[in-house]
Amino acid sequence: MTRAQQTLSIGLLLSSMYMVAFLGLAPIPETLQNDLIPVLPFWAIVTFGAYLLAKLGYGVLTFNDVPQAHQELVKQIEQARVELKKKGVEVD
Repeated sequence: MTRAQQTLSIGLLLSSMYMVAFLGLAPIPETLQNDLIPVLPFWAIVTFGAYLLAKLGYGVLTFNDVPQAHQELVKQIEQARVELKKKGVEVD
């Protein structure tokens, strides 16, 4: 089973479980049926967004600096400036 098929299967399973709960086809206590089930998709979206934001923050926090790449990039920029000046292009 490919990753896309697995994701689609899980999504269909969760959405069908939600629809069963939302439509009241399964015996669920009244307070859950009226208070929790209608806002469950919004809660899931907010939770997923918070997870992605935390994952992004962790990635930025653990990002490694590469001094050798910086020096190589500076050399390439200087080389490009020299080549452009030879062709008559002014570079600031």
